[in-house]
Amino acid sequence: MLGVFTEVLGLVAVGVAAGVVSTVVSLASIVSYPALLAFGLPPLTANVTNTIALLFTGMGAAAGSRPELVGQGPLIRRLGVATALGGAVGAALLLVTPARAFEVIAPWLIAAASLLLLLREPRPGQAGLGGENGRPLRAAVFGVSIYTGYFGAAGGIIMLAVLATALDRSLARVNAVKNVVAAFANAVAAVGFAFFGPVDWGAVAPLGAGFLLGGRLGPMIVRRMPGQSLRILAAVCGLAVAAKLGYDAYQS
Repeated sequence: MLGVFTEVLGLVAVGVAAGVVSTVVSLASIVSYPALLAFGLPPLTANVTNTIALLFTGMGAAAGSRPELVGQGPLIRRLGVATALGGAVGAALLLVTPARAFEVIAPWLIAAASLLLLLREPRPGQAGLGGENGRPLRAAVFGVSIYTGYFGAAGGIIMLAVLATALDRSLARVNAVKNVVAAFANAVAAVGFAFFGPVDWGAVAPLGAGFLLGGRLGPMIVRRMPGQSLRILAAVCGLAVAAKLGYDAYQS
């Protein structure tokens, strides 16, 4: 009985840490996925369980980011359609194909997105990918969401880099949009996994509770970060993850 209680508390603590990391530097799965493996879940079960629990990060982040989300509803609705469709495609691919292809290309995607964040400091009046109403932005968001629904590792950093390129607004407001639209991709993937994936529901509840709290706390931290520190921190963390995933993928 004590062992079960300790495990539940451990999953809640992991969820809080991962929720904060998700909303600040977009790396929730780098914390929570290995933790689920350490708790004894098989890789596919850990992946789909983590995706479902991540829904609670989006809820917490939306609640915590209300000041940054003011006036961004129309943009979120437009991008939400693209992320939901992409997440559905990615989840379907995960259930029917091996993950090796994404394991090989993921380090390059993450490294490129991290370098884009690091080297391209947003300037007022500059917007790429056709701006917030451009079809190129929706296409890019759709592509990133496929990756997120399928493989997921550091998908938030790639999404943040794409949105920062296209949106002419502060990075804190861009990050708030990223946190919410990423939840659309997770939500669609989670529905598919709930019906067709090997979900460990006993792990979802405590991990999700932690994600909810961590997602709520993360925007408060972002709001207090000085200058361009959010951009630099996310980029540096992304490069570190890319190096680790690249080493693992090409050594196997």
